[in-house]
Amino acid sequence: MPGRSGRKKQPFCAAVIAAAGSSVRMRGQNKIFALLDGEPVLVRTLRAFEENAAIAEIVVVVQREELEEAAGLCREYGFGKVKLVVPGGRTRLESVYAGVFSVSKKAELIAIHDGARPLVTDAVITGAIELAAVHHAAEPAVPVKDTIKKVRRGVVEETPERSVLYAVQTPQVFDADLIKGALQNALDRKLEITDDCMAVEAIGAAVWISPGDDENIKITTPADLVAAQAILRSRKERD
Repeated sequence: MPGRSGRKKQPFCAAVIAAAGSSVRMRGQNKIFALLDGEPVLVRTLRAFEENAAIAEIVVVVQREELEEAAGLCREYGFGKVKLVVPGGRTRLESVYAGVFSVSKKAELIAIHDGARPLVTDAVITGAIELAAVHHAAEPAVPVKDTIKKVRRGVVEETPERSVLYAVQTPQVFDADLIKGALQNALDRKLEITDDCMAVEAIGAAVWISPGDDENIKITTPADLVAAQAILRSRKERD
């Protein structure tokens, strides 16, 4: 309901930072604790949400054996918005489910973000939240630049029209009741999902696209750390 100023009240938005991955392609290094310009990847990710005005609280999801280390970083860096650090499950779906059902009941929107995307900007976070506040589900994305081939058994089957292809990113932001219902459905049906919007799509709800950022990369391999370091250097030079 609009206040005296006539401006609509900002919805309570909780962030779930999904950081319980196995880091299998990092050659034995845990990507969320890997150093990026002297700070752990997870710290840089959390700072982006800590400093965003639209985020009211944060829940961090990590592997059970990493709970103490992750909680220690939250205390060390003074992340006051972090409400809980909770253990994830065997799959992304189970981990995100654990985080989403740990946020405050007063949360109207829930933003789900990869813990290994430390370069997300304030504009990308805010853009997805603002769009979700209107349309109930939003994810940042950038147009695909390369030609994509659909291949089966080593043979090209199809070349999709590039103009309709987007590479999706996080945070993916949803109406709280919508994402809770969608995740429960996905869990009950044992759906294999690679991003959280797939759970929402599975129940027939529309997902809107907000502006992404080419620099909002996900740390998956050691080469990604090198690329992230280069992006940070470029940002410093631009500043």
